[in-house]
This record gives sequence, C-alpha cells and structure tokens, in this order.
Amino acid sequence: MKNAPMSRIVMLLALGVFSAPLVHAQDAKPDPNVEAGKSTLAILGETAQWSELFNGKDLAGWTGDTKGYFAKDGNLVCEAGGKNLFTEKEYSDFAFQFEFKLEESGNNGIGIRVPMGGHASGSGMEIQILDHNGSKYSGDADMGGGKTRKLSWLKPWQYHGSIYGIVPSKTGYLKPVGEWNSETIIAIEDHIIVILNGAVIVDAFLDDVTAVDGHVHPGMKNKKGHISLAGHSDHVEFRNLVVADYAPSPTSPDSKADNVPPAGFSAMFNGKDLTGWKGLAHNNANNRRALEGDALATAQATADAVMNEHWSVIEGILTYDGKGQSLCTAKDYGDFEFYCDWKIPPGADSGIYLRGTPQVQIWDPWDPRVKAGDDPPSTAEEWVKQYANGRNLGSGGLWNNKRWRNAPTSLADKKPGEWNTFLIRMVGDKVTIWLNGKLIVDRVALENYWDKTGTVPLVRADQIELQHHGSELFFKNLYIRELPY
Repeated sequence: MKNAPMSRIVMLLALGVFSAPLVHAQDAKPDPNVEAGKSTLAILGETAQWSELFNGKDLAGWTGDTKGYFAKDGNLVCEAGGKNLFTEKEYSDFAFQFEFKLEESGNNGIGIRVPMGGHASGSGMEIQILDHNGSKYSGDADMGGGKTRKLSWLKPWQYHGSIYGIVPSKTGYLKPVGEWNSETIIAIEDHIIVILNGAVIVDAFLDDVTAVDGHVHPGMKNKKGHISLAGHSDHVEFRNLVVADYAPSPTSPDSKADNVPPAGFSAMFNGKDLTGWKGLAHNNANNRRALEGDALATAQATADAVMNEHWSVIEGILTYDGKGQSLCTAKDYGDFEFYCDWKIPPGADSGIYLRGTPQVQIWDPWDPRVKAGDDPPSTAEEWVKQYANGRNLGSGGLWNNKRWRNAPTSLADKKPGEWNTFLIRMVGDKVTIWLNGKLIVDRVALENYWDKTGTVPLVRADQIELQHHGSELFFKNLYIRELPY
C-alpha cells in the first residue's frame, strides 16, 4: 500500500476523521471521549509544527534493531522477531502522531522518554500497542445452560493505549485486526494524553498518579528521552509517523519587531487597537462565570465601555491610565506558553491572572511602601519588616497561594521605567515562570483563589487578565502558544 501524502494524513488526524466506532442511533448522546479528542486535536491543528519521523523509504533517523524493522510500500514494518527501535533524537515535551495496523493478537508498544537502549516500560514509559481482543489474551468461558462469556486474561493496564503498569486506558475504540488505526500521544511535562481513532483513552497527570500495578516506575520521572517502537516479536505495521516539539520555548521571543509573534506563537495584542480584548465583567470570577443571557450582555457592555475609556494603544504600547479595571482576553486559554513585556512606574502594582485566577505578581521591589510624608527605612531591621508584604522579593511569584510557594526564587526585576519580559508556561495547574531570562517559579501549583474550601480544583480554561491595581501600566509583545490538553 502506498503511503498517503503526509499533509493529508495530518489534516485528517487533526479533524478527527479517523473516528471512534460508528454510532447508528440518530439521537445518541455525544461520546465525551470523542468530544475531548476533537478539542485536543483542534489545538494541535492550530499550533503543531510537524516533522517527519519516518520518510517512508528507509530507517534514517532511527537506531537499534534496524534488522527487525524495514520500510516497505511507504510503511514501517516490524517483522516477526522485531525488538526495539529508537529515534536518534531525544524529546522532552511533544506530540507524536502515527497510524498502525495489527495482526491477530499482535503486540508492540510506543516507548516515550526512554534512555537509549533502555527498556520502554521500565526505564521509560510504554504506551501499549496491542490487539487486546486477540485469542492469545481472551477466550470463551462455559457459563452453563448453553451460555458462554468472553473473558480476558489481561490486567486493565495491559490493554491497548494504557501506560503500561501505570495508567489503564479506556477501551472500545480499537479497530478490527487488519484495519489502520490512528493514534496521537502527547507528553507535556507530567501530562500524558493518548487519543485513539479520535477518542481520548488516557488523560493523566503523572504527579498525581500512583502506578496501578504497585511497582516502582522510574521512567515516570524522566524529563526527556527517545521515542521507541517496543517490538514484542510480532508483525506490526506503522505509517505517517510525525512529531511536533512542545519543549519549553526560549525565555525571550525571537521576534524581528515589536508585536510580531515568533514562529509557533500568535499575537494577543496587535499593536494598534484592543481587538481580542474585553473588559472585566465582574470582579469575582465565580459570579462572572455564572452570568448568562441578558445579564452577561449588559455586564460585558458596561465593562467594555470602562475598558475603552482607560485602556488605549499609544505608539504600539498597550497603555493603562490606572483608573479603570483589569483587561481580559476575549478568548479562554487552558495550557499555554505566554510571552509578556511589561513596564511600570515607581511604586506601581499589577499582576497577570491565569485562567481568571490571581495571580503572577508585578510590582516595584524597591518601593518601601511608606506612607506619604514618612521617611523610608533607614536600618536593616526596618527594611526586613518590609518583607512582610513580599514586595521586596520581586515580581513573578504566585502571590495568592496559601499552601504552595507564593514568592519568586530570586529577584529578577529591572528598575521601574525599564521593560521586563515574562515567559509564563502553564500545564495543568502547574506554572513555570522566567523573568528577564531567569527561572523564578518552577512548576508551582496555582491555587484556586475563588474557592475558600481548598477542595475545588482550578478551572481548566478561562481568560487571561492584566490586573488593575490603581497604577499606570504598559504592555507590549503579548504572544501565546496554546499547548494541547
């Protein structure tokens, strides 16, 4: 079989054309796993910059058991007896798309973040590739009275798509033997997603997972490694193997001019007007999210009027006069990387809300916060007292956290009046922040400020806000890259 053009295959994958089993009932409820797959694949369709992992002709770019695998008719074939094949390149955070076809009871696996020569399910993590319906793994049991029942010898974490020994997959989406299946594996920080034929069958945050088989899996902690095909001596075929790199971006954008996004990013601010932004409809996020219909339209119209009165664009700079309200993105965001250049006058206070939640702090570390007419601190003891408000520790901390760290690890601010650059990376509820090239927050959980019980998790997607705190503010070069989730 000839390999279909890559652009066509990737487009079909992104659109979810390779779907889950057909539903015959006209009024059947949407499958939530398929709906989740559509959402994730849509983000990939907008942001992924795909690279070929297999050229359809030979094993260029691969190493390991190069005798047990070969190219044939545009397909990558693991022949009977084939073992482990590794990409020459290592990957940390990525999306990997491919198609595969199994024979009856066929078994293989996709190793992720595997050390060169390592065992996929031990020193890395293995995503099962398996005909779990095969006769080798199941049989009919006599239930008496002429009735039989199909039984499987497999454990839940051995079914196709499972992270072997760690997280079991959802079943019901594997196509019959001999048909091509499409699969996407996404690994970004501790977040692992497996999408089979358009349906999400694994969605796990490893930091929150205890391996279901009860064993220690050191590969769960790997930050990077090779992608491998973990052969189990069975004939399995692959095609259209592509990868998109989602490793952390450089700490400052590679842009040729202000407000022009680097490759892979989109501009949130066009440098000309407030397109893509809206006013803050309610100070309390819970109340804002509850607004609907006429109440929402009225609140938003009022907020937009306030926005247009106090936020403006002056010589390519998003400028705030300090007298209105916070500025909000018109679009909601889930997981992302976000560049932001900001500048404040002496003594100013601001911040950036992520998913509508306070906040990545912005303030003047050198402001002693004394009352008008009072002298600034003159002794070491007086200066130490100023640390109670955290201002002197610098910008970038998740200031409203109560349980997790709320301060930056070091002061990286430039003096008031100078431009600063944030790179903010959010995956799940974990936030990583670089300020002026220095790592100051390293995968710290952002707590749900709006839930005082401490039991309600952070919302999965919401607006980003530039916080009003009564100060003049200046922003430019606001770029975002959505991460698939």
